[in-house]
Amino acid sequence: MVLTRETLAYRRDASKNGTLLTPAQREALVTPYLPAPKTPLSAPARKPRPVRTFLQTQLHILVFNLIHTLFSLYIRLRHAYHAVLSRVLAILYYHHRTPELIRKDVRGLLRLPEHLSVILELQLGDGAGLEALLDEVAEVAAWCACVGIPVLSVYERTGALKTYIPATHRAVATKLHEYFGKGRPSLQVRAPHMPSFLNGDVSEQAAPLGTSGHISVLLLSSDDGRSTIVDLTKTLAEMAQHQKLLPSDISSDLINAEISESVMSDPDLLLLFGPYVNLQGYPPWQLRLTEIFHVQDNAGVEYQVFLRALHNYAKAQMRFGR
Repeated sequence: MVLTRETLAYRRDASKNGTLLTPAQREALVTPYLPAPKTPLSAPARKPRPVRTFLQTQLHILVFNLIHTLFSLYIRLRHAYHAVLSRVLAILYYHHRTPELIRKDVRGLLRLPEHLSVILELQLGDGAGLEALLDEVAEVAAWCACVGIPVLSVYERTGALKTYIPATHRAVATKLHEYFGKGRPSLQVRAPHMPSFLNGDVSEQAAPLGTSGHISVLLLSSDDGRSTIVDLTKTLAEMAQHQKLLPSDISSDLINAEISESVMSDPDLLLLFGPYVNLQGYPPWQLRLTEIFHVQDNAGVEYQVFLRALHNYAKAQMRFGR
């Protein structure tokens, strides 16, 4: 029980706004009546178990090495299988740069894409990378001309091909001459927002696509992807703000029409020659209804990959919904 003397001293100090007693004296008045501090219960010390810890560590290392070994074995076997399969197919279906043999390889297909798109990659470091890229574009264009695909779009992320449109036209024309001789189809090489080359002449107007004996090669880069959608969105927003376009008129059909006119229409088949699916910034809007094909562990532009893509496309089921 609190003593009367201590209570009076505390109350006098409180009435004087704490000026009579020092903080140490006030603490001395209260300390005898505070509960004793609780000492934390110390946890029982665990006995060291070096043998058990060592066995657990060794077990973890063993499981990790086992998983790593099995996965490495699987990867090596998969690479070997695909390498052997690719080599066998390359021997069985070698085209010998003969259009008749290439047409024979696709004769039994029920359908072919009207617009084929491929993703190629420029190997940086020396001038040979650009020459190899031009040769790959020319090869794929020649294959498309042989099977009757009228439109080929080539996506290269950096846009190097778009700065060498005349050189690209010469490379493709030379390759078509090697395949067809003097009776090669007409050729148009173009890029979005740039003049096109039709049989070596600069042309502002696009040639009619899908006609017999004609192939159109469209060159794309990352600038034709998301930035195009952003620019179109800004344009439509400004037109709506200035009441030149009603917001209700903006629809997916309008966006599709504008992008198809400024860049390209939706490709039927997108072919990747890399070992895995890497779109590298490919225009996203045009991929809504596109069939994408790649061959696992492949690392080069091969005719057998092109042929397998056409066979896969012919058997694909297109379900567009309602």
